[in-house]
Amino acid sequence: MKTKFNHIVILAAMLVGSSACNKWVDTKPNGAPTTAYFWQSDNDLKKATADMYVIMRNESTWGRNLFWVQDASDDLIVGRSKADAANIKNFIPSGREGYLTGGWNDLYTMINRANQVIQNVPASKNTTEAARNQALGEAYFIRGFAHFWVAYMWGHKDQGVPFDGPENAQFGKRIPPQLPSVKDNYAQVISDMQKAADLLPLFETYGANDQGRAHKAAAWGYMVKTYAYWAQFDNSKWGLIPALCDKIKTEGHRALINNKGTGLQNYKAVFTIANNWSSEYMWSVTSGVQGGSEFPGVVLENTGWNLFNGWGYFQPTEELYEEYEANDPRREATILKFNDKFTYFGLPFSYYSTNSLSGFQMNKYMEPYSYGQDGNSSTNSYINPSPDYPTTMLNLPLMRYAEILLFKAEALIQQGRSGEAASPLNEIRARVGLAPIANPTMDDLKHERRVELACEWTDRFHDLKRWGDYAKINAPLHGRIHANKKDPASPYTIQEVWPKRNFDPNKHMAWPMNPAEVTNSNGAYKQTPGW
Repeated sequence: MKTKFNHIVILAAMLVGSSACNKWVDTKPNGAPTTAYFWQSDNDLKKATADMYVIMRNESTWGRNLFWVQDASDDLIVGRSKADAANIKNFIPSGREGYLTGGWNDLYTMINRANQVIQNVPASKNTTEAARNQALGEAYFIRGFAHFWVAYMWGHKDQGVPFDGPENAQFGKRIPPQLPSVKDNYAQVISDMQKAADLLPLFETYGANDQGRAHKAAAWGYMVKTYAYWAQFDNSKWGLIPALCDKIKTEGHRALINNKGTGLQNYKAVFTIANNWSSEYMWSVTSGVQGGSEFPGVVLENTGWNLFNGWGYFQPTEELYEEYEANDPRREATILKFNDKFTYFGLPFSYYSTNSLSGFQMNKYMEPYSYGQDGNSSTNSYINPSPDYPTTMLNLPLMRYAEILLFKAEALIQQGRSGEAASPLNEIRARVGLAPIANPTMDDLKHERRVELACEWTDRFHDLKRWGDYAKINAPLHGRIHANKKDPASPYTIQEVWPKRNFDPNKHMAWPMNPAEVTNSNGAYKQTPGW
């Protein structure tokens, strides 16, 4: 792999309420993490760490593109015609698709920026110990966070992904090694997250301008998720999860949003601007009208019924809709179907779609579009007026406390402690008014994880892989085809909207690397096994 240096000037690191104009030298995995940054004060350290977060708002990361690999599940279809997206959905990508390579490159840029902080902060001048610890804690978190995403998508049990850091003697003097197994990548992620947790403060100690920064409970949360993903190769990792989950609750002070009146109100409150920083918050893409994740606009009806420029991607399937229990209010909060009522730019609206190939749309991210007057989007101060960057003031959740409860329940079931698993699983069910389950099984856990986290960035597709539920991946997918797509009350028939696929666990357990990465590594890297 040849070193590629891109000089990037980062302006207005708004994601964490900081303003900076900093020059970095960013590299791909192989490059030495050189920098033109001056590490001369506590404020310099704060600016340096702020710039690590900027990539989180890119379209190639958590704006849209990293979601294409999650679209490969049974919950979603592509939506609009997109050849590269369909190749990913059908497990026939070349690895050269921009939807894959863009995310890979940006994740490694995040790792590199974190490495620059880790390398330079200890020797910084005129800085306090508190500022150095804060900067290092954030850098270890961001490095572990980005590394986790690369590892679980491209890492294989028989071959890991590239990683290097300043703590290694040969750092900057070699092409970073491709680790032997994704298990080795996970071990490094755990190490980084533990260091982050040791150095970072609790979330509630941050002022309003710093709420988007990494915090202790978020580091513990990604340790939990990493152990859960690692456990598919090593069952002993399940034993490490329950105590961490308890620590997130008791020391991290995380809890479900509750006491809003009804189960529906409890659940809908999670996905509101007012609760961006609620007790359920673990980690999100901090967003606003001038930047953040564009995902709410990406999943909105294409052209937004001529009132706002939605993009019309990632539509739910009939299979997901039918997974919910009949009295589960999460279904209506998650999925819009024809004739469902909602408020759109201040007007009462009945859902219909001339765009949706399945007859459904995600509903979880619609709250920002409820504001305004008389259907005029220009009267809504909660959205970016730019049709090319449709961000909103709703933060995009990447991990919620509900997922922590589900991982605890799963870990206990996997250890044969089903009776104990009832408490965390039923805490989630009780929040929405559903009856408890006395001794939950893995089937109960799979159901609850699917409906609680549907259409979120928690990767149902990877869940199906790690559980070995390959038949669910391969099954054809269905939607509701309405006789009149402009009539909310139009009758429908259930039809196949995506044909059976050919997921092969001998090949498709990890995504292919860009062949150019392999070719340019001069023999240092091998393609993902099976590809």
